[in-house]
Amino acid sequence: MADAPLLELRGLNKRYEDGFHAVRDVSFEIGAGMLVGLIGPNGCGKTSMMRCINRLHPITSGDVLLDGESVKGKSPSEIARKVSNVPAELKGSFGLTVYETIMLGRYPHMRNMWWESEEDESSVDDAMRKFGVDRLKDRPLNMLSSGERQRALIAKAYVQEPRLMLVDEPTAHLDMKYKLEVMEYLNAMVEKDMSVLVAEHDISLMARYCQKCIIMKAGEIVAIGDPKDVITEELIQDVYEVSASVGFDRDGALFVLPKRYSGERHL
Repeated sequence: MADAPLLELRGLNKRYEDGFHAVRDVSFEIGAGMLVGLIGPNGCGKTSMMRCINRLHPITSGDVLLDGESVKGKSPSEIARKVSNVPAELKGSFGLTVYETIMLGRYPHMRNMWWESEEDESSVDDAMRKFGVDRLKDRPLNMLSSGERQRALIAKAYVQEPRLMLVDEPTAHLDMKYKLEVMEYLNAMVEKDMSVLVAEHDISLMARYCQKCIIMKAGEIVAIGDPKDVITEELIQDVYEVSASVGFDRDGALFVLPKRYSGERHL
């Protein structure tokens, strides 16, 4: 649909069978060519919302639209041709090598289910070089360091040629160097017709790299916009129950310095 946003959520709700209301009437839009940060405390609904976007979880009510079309009724392969997913945790690699793992990202585009084309092989070889894992192509994924494994999973999502990439906590187990490296890779992938939505706990990192931040609390959006405008000491207090200093460094980048927990203690 012409002029439609890349991603649009309309009154999205997600309830689980136990009655937990994880996502509450969430609405927003994301245009193409953006790196967007999704911020909020544990259990605020970030992961549930992203799993509704790519239909890993069924939507309770409301809708998710990609390029103006509802995801409802779309097959998994149709969704996969537009949306790729980088999970927060690797559930199981089944002994797959780096090369085999990245090749899985080509499956939505494969014309023959039994073997890969030269185009598929070229795409995977290019991605392995781009993300610096070509020398690891024959290593089992579960034998890699956290940083190497994260780059391989991003490469898998990249060869899927998505319009939207959903990335869940990509720096959770990484040191300072690899946190910056992963964010540099994600930032470089944003193109005029592709956007990346990143769920992340490191607020300063999101503020440095993202053009837009979406802040969630208890399943709802409490703020959305330029991180320099929406991330304030008052917002950190409200969302996290943490007293913090929010300022700007000499390069003009926003940073958040947590000082103390100010909520109710349960000790």
